[in-house]
Amino acid sequence: MTGTLYGVGLGPGDPDLMTLKAHRLIAGADVIAYPAPAGGDSFARSIAAGAIRADATEIVIPIPMAIERFPAQDIYDKAVADIRPHLDAGRNVVTLCEGDPFFYGSFMYLFARLADDYPTEIVPGVASMTACAAVAATPLCARNEVLTVIPGPLEEDELKARLSASGAAAIMKVGRHLPKLRAVIDDLGLTSRATYIERATLPNQKRMALADAPEKAPYFSMILIAGSDPYASR
Repeated sequence: MTGTLYGVGLGPGDPDLMTLKAHRLIAGADVIAYPAPAGGDSFARSIAAGAIRADATEIVIPIPMAIERFPAQDIYDKAVADIRPHLDAGRNVVTLCEGDPFFYGSFMYLFARLADDYPTEIVPGVASMTACAAVAATPLCARNEVLTVIPGPLEEDELKARLSASGAAAIMKVGRHLPKLRAVIDDLGLTSRATYIERATLPNQKRMALADAPEKAPYFSMILIAGSDPYASR
């Protein structure tokens, strides 16, 4: 009998926001896999560190932190080659995923390669978008408002089109794209509804009006543009 592959969502960063099921699976896992920046520490592992057994086998998936595109296929092919022998031997493999595994999560690339061959279970986690809304103490949308999730790297014309058609928006992957995003939001007259959040739920989290945001943003940052429903606003 083969082992089961688990994609376990860890939530946005605060270990207290891991689900009970995530904690149970991690604490019982013989094999743990997780992404880590090449030459750096894994944020995913740091969230789950308190639950990982000392004798667990750990598989690190190195992710280059570079602006240019990298050969992602090779990276995940190598990770699969490391994971398969454990599954074939009947050992369960718990893959740690920041946020939710299927919401801009790297686990989906392992899922695409392994789910047809092994039992697979996805454990959802608190997504960064909802965590940021909680930190900002700002309802995202209400009633029939449309919420749009927008990746920050989009081109300006695409950003304007998406934002113009939305009642509310969550802009992810802000990082080095902050100046462009700030300019687009200002051009559309949405700055007064925009909140900037970085490192949500962590001890060094920050939240402020977009107009007061710094010139540079870390990767783990987001801009929320709240809906305009008068009954959901303060």
